[in-house]
Amino acid sequence: MKDTFKSNDFVQTVHTIHAKRIHFTYCKAIVDQELIQNELLHRIQISEAEINHLLVLKNVIPLENIKLSSNVDEISQSLTKGFIYIQLEPDLNEGLLVHVADLRRGYRLNNEADNEYSVIGPKVGFVEDIDTNLNLLRKELISENLRFEEYIVGSLSQSRVTIVYLDGVCNPQHVNTVRQRIEDAGVDVLFDSSILDQIITDNAKSPFPLFMSSERVDRAKYSILSGQVAIFSSGSPYFIAGPTTVFDFFVSPEDYYLPWVLASFFRCIRYLGVAFSILATPFYVAVLTFHYSVIPQSLLGPIIESRANVPFAPFLEVLQLELTVELLREAGVRLPTKVGQTLGIVGGIVLGQAAVQASLTSNILIIIVSLSALSSFTTPIFKMANTIRFLRFPLIGLAAAWGSLGIIIGLTLLLGHLLRLKSLGTPYIVPLFPFRFHEFKDSFIRSSLSLTFNRPRYFRPLSLKRYKVSKSKDIPDDYNNE
Repeated sequence: MKDTFKSNDFVQTVHTIHAKRIHFTYCKAIVDQELIQNELLHRIQISEAEINHLLVLKNVIPLENIKLSSNVDEISQSLTKGFIYIQLEPDLNEGLLVHVADLRRGYRLNNEADNEYSVIGPKVGFVEDIDTNLNLLRKELISENLRFEEYIVGSLSQSRVTIVYLDGVCNPQHVNTVRQRIEDAGVDVLFDSSILDQIITDNAKSPFPLFMSSERVDRAKYSILSGQVAIFSSGSPYFIAGPTTVFDFFVSPEDYYLPWVLASFFRCIRYLGVAFSILATPFYVAVLTFHYSVIPQSLLGPIIESRANVPFAPFLEVLQLELTVELLREAGVRLPTKVGQTLGIVGGIVLGQAAVQASLTSNILIIIVSLSALSSFTTPIFKMANTIRFLRFPLIGLAAAWGSLGIIIGLTLLLGHLLRLKSLGTPYIVPLFPFRFHEFKDSFIRSSLSLTFNRPRYFRPLSLKRYKVSKSKDIPDDYNNE
């Protein structure tokens, strides 16, 4: 049980009541503090009975689900489920386990994960209260090996930051690295966990996110069980987790709630959508500026007719249309939901039609830019979607300068940058580099659960097995034996 108390959210206090010293041990992240104060401590204080034995104390407490226990394993398991352990001096070898879990906190109507919506699976998200978020984790991960370590960051804000990991699974080197970087964070105010992300990241100059950021409880559980370190901060509904790879940002929680064939298909669609979103408009500029010969003859006529009255070069034509789409997207995000949706639909239709009639752009380019913008929305993580939106613009400039050679140069520089990136010391594009063939089971595709029972080796977990594969399917049932 002593190992359980290594977590900072476990509290041990001693109260002297009626000349008797009573020890209380509980997990503050999951218990109901009001219930402890009003129904437990208050009833003991006003009791007229002489509390000289645990059975007397048991009769005084007006709560159900109370039991005597001296078993260390049972006590440790009960503490992680919302029990408080009460011991009475001088005999500290036995105590009372009283259930005082807060079953209401965290589960309310306004903590749905609206920004990472999925049709299948749980929809509970984190909120701005860090105690509520830790409460949700304790309810979902009932393990005495779940560790919470709390720090205070910000000389003015004094914000609470808690790192969460699974002892015996997460590599201690990753935990120590996160500890050191948080302790060295010299900020005055910590507004959000994204600020902490930029402070502790391995490369703050990169446009690529090196820490996973999400508001979903199920994604936090998956990250912790995989051997990652999750970081929560007060005032933020988002957690960050690391180390991560670039492939983690294209994984949706819904992938694991669907059959593996469908999940793999949709994940491949996601990767194709990202490639199209980045390369579609640069190829349009390169082809119309330098490589007319690659255009099929059947398509050459519609392109000439579409661009006959457009006064701008392909580069300026693409640039103004891409900027218009970004303006519409930014305006839609900043406005209230219903108004933003109306602006996006009406503004896109009206501006697109007006731009074609005014000969400011071509019909074909509007189709390409629209599909490119639509493809960028397939990325589940918002931070990676922003990176994809940004990467189009330098590639468009390189395509306008050197055509397809410029695109190749841009992609080469991008690949070189990705090869240098690391997240908590883990290569960013593993298992592609360093090449790990066996780790492709849950990167480009989502393999069957019978093949993904191991945690990712590149996270260097202390415990490799995530679960055991059942062999019951291979055993014929009674019906087949007849």
